[in-house]
Amino acid sequence: MSTGSGADSAPAPKSTHDLTTSDRATSVEATSDRADSVGSASDRTASESTTSESNTSESAIQDNGPLDSGTPGIPESGIPDSDIPESGLSDGEIPDGTAVERTTGGGTFSSLKIRNYRLFATGAVVSNTGTWMSRITQDWLVLSLTGSSAAVGITTALQFLPMLLFGLYGGVIADRYPKRQVLLFTQSALGLCGLSLAALTLSGHVQVWHVYLIAFLLGMVTVVDNPSRQSFVSEMVGPDQLRNAVSLNSANFQSARLIGPAVAGVLITTVGSGWAFMLNGLSFSAPLVGLLLMRQHELHKSVRVPRGKGQLREGLRYVRGRPELIWPIVLVGFIGTFGFNFPIWLTAYAHQVYDGGAGLYAFFNILMAAGSLAGALLAARRGSSRLRLLVLAAMTFGALEIVVTFSPSVWLFSLLLLPIGMLGMTTNISANTSVQMASDPEMRGRVMSLYMMVFVGGTPIGGPLFGWVTDTYGARVGFATGGLVSLLAAATIGLILTRVAGVRLKVGLRGGRPHVTFVPKTEELATAA
Repeated sequence: MSTGSGADSAPAPKSTHDLTTSDRATSVEATSDRADSVGSASDRTASESTTSESNTSESAIQDNGPLDSGTPGIPESGIPDSDIPESGLSDGEIPDGTAVERTTGGGTFSSLKIRNYRLFATGAVVSNTGTWMSRITQDWLVLSLTGSSAAVGITTALQFLPMLLFGLYGGVIADRYPKRQVLLFTQSALGLCGLSLAALTLSGHVQVWHVYLIAFLLGMVTVVDNPSRQSFVSEMVGPDQLRNAVSLNSANFQSARLIGPAVAGVLITTVGSGWAFMLNGLSFSAPLVGLLLMRQHELHKSVRVPRGKGQLREGLRYVRGRPELIWPIVLVGFIGTFGFNFPIWLTAYAHQVYDGGAGLYAFFNILMAAGSLAGALLAARRGSSRLRLLVLAAMTFGALEIVVTFSPSVWLFSLLLLPIGMLGMTTNISANTSVQMASDPEMRGRVMSLYMMVFVGGTPIGGPLFGWVTDTYGARVGFATGGLVSLLAAATIGLILTRVAGVRLKVGLRGGRPHVTFVPKTEELATAA
């Protein structure tokens, strides 16, 4: 966060331009006076261009307007962002301003230089560790009480059902009220839910419907907490460090995932599940302290949206017709619904396929977390968000989920969980940052609520469905089916994006090695003529 600047988050693409060079307007964001910052988010038409004498790189952000035919282009981070030697464009440039990359400077952990974000991250790593302890314990408790993978799926579904039903309303609340105050309320409520489940378990009166009910209540709180927390990041760090902060948030979450399952496995086998729930409830005191200690004058001022009619529909209209927003959201919807059912699959593999217990399930989660952490740290080092990376990562993620089902041994299965975790996290971060940087500040809460609604809101559909598939046909079939749907969805959306952008895939040789690039269809037609 820039100290005391009070700058708004950077604006995002308002529309898309004609792909002809005559209509194209470019914008270059003025560079900051800090040597470790670069231009903020893209797409302001007819803006000024300035240069900086610092050694940091600058990003030229190009704006794409609506096509004459009404077909939208791909403004930022579009799929066809490769180098095109035939047209003399360098790597990252797109013909006719179809897409560009946005860079940030300062290193992998640059966001942690900002005091408010350090407080936020410190509190988050504590509560995230407790959350992962509770999640592992909850899944294993339900499996122990019922012996059914479908019951685990129902628990997961109930926790995310509120996001599917009410997710967009959470975004309206996030845009309307101060996000820091909203988070003080939601984090307190999440802590109380954890303590309630601990009391029921430690007293010996816990039943599966208790777990179902508390899972649903957690989901209701998350409806407001998720979009508020996601959009609050830009208020803490500003637009220059947004991508880095989002990546570090994911790294934070996955670091906790390395610790939480291990601690949960020890607690379950030694003192019982109730103490894991108790520690989770107490862990929410850490983010509450961090929020209270923040310097409010150092927050980047957000655009407060006054109460009014039609704000929900306004958010949907805003996303509709913008391919840089809608297609990443659609893709993560498929991935979240069909490809991220790991509580179901990993409990089944640990319990049925490899005849293990809670310790083996925790071990699987630790390996997934290690891969996810690696993916998050690599994303933090990257200075750009590209839809091409999003699509390729999602396709490879789906393919590996199919491959892992053929593992003949537990050790090979465990080893493959590392790249699956890394690619899953790369997909998530690429979609998240692309959507955030392409959203106007006053719309970001509603856009992110739609993103989270689609991403986790599909779980009430995918959870019970894949729980039934896993119970009926086995864990291998369930895992492979989720991977196949994810792969097909990513490939289909990739083809749609290339058609929208008016480009085609070209495969050739460069320096004796295969080379894949995107070229404009108009260029190919001119060559043929």
